[in-house]
Amino acid sequence: MKVKSSLKALKSRHRDCKVVRRRGRVYVINKTDPRFKAKQG
Repeated sequence: MKVKSSLKALKSRHRDCKVVRRRGRVYVINKTDPRFKAKQG
């Protein structure tokens, strides 16, 4: 999982990427291709 300061660019890497907030952290999740996961914070 990548840890980045900005997730805006990572969201556009794959059409199924979603940005979600969990416990004060921001995550990019992708059900169809899990290698695109990322988190911030």
